[in-house]
Amino acid sequence: MFESKYSKVLTVILIVVIVAILALLGFLGYDWYQKYFLENDALAFVENYTNDAGETSDQNTDSDNTEASNPIDSLERTNIVSGSSGNEMPTYKGFNVVGTIEIPTTDIHYPILEKVNTKSLETSVAFLYGAGINQVGNSVIVGHNYRNGLFFSNNKRLNIGDTIYITDNSKNRLTYKIYDKFETTPEDVSFYSRDTGGVPEISLSTCTDDSSKRLIILARAE
Repeated sequence: MFESKYSKVLTVILIVVIVAILALLGFLGYDWYQKYFLENDALAFVENYTNDAGETSDQNTDSDNTEASNPIDSLERTNIVSGSSGNEMPTYKGFNVVGTIEIPTTDIHYPILEKVNTKSLETSVAFLYGAGINQVGNSVIVGHNYRNGLFFSNNKRLNIGDTIYITDNSKNRLTYKIYDKFETTPEDVSFYSRDTGGVPEISLSTCTDDSSKRLIILARAE
């Protein structure tokens, strides 16, 4: 009698453990699947975008954005980047694209989406605020840190002197060198508007691994 009850308890425990393991494997498998296909789709888009210069007419990427609050919490803010010619922008998964970003150190290649909202930040990185891609002044680009290599997850590996390539809709490809890296509060927007000395600069913003702060990367066009 006692052995029968003991056997049933062990069977239940074994079933629970098996279910937990299967659930974990399913979660990890989905995470890998999502990461693999997102990265491959993004890479294919960037390669086509940078190689096919004849497809897109010149665009004026100047913007008239007002100061935003913290880049990740301001998810529903819409950034307007208009083309003077009125030509249609390239799109990626339903979002307008204002440029692409490539970072050799972390091996990322992503379109820079025009709008910052919940869905766009689940799709790629996005332009939040500033002069416009490759324009004189500072441009803030935001991306999630999923701690799995997607988007800006590995920005913590970037160091001063590392290279970032930004291509805009006019097919201008500029090389940026990182000159500063720091953590700050989610509310800090002091680095958004700054004197860049007449050259294009970018600020990459993402969460730290514990989500308590923002990791900021500043880079200047050479």
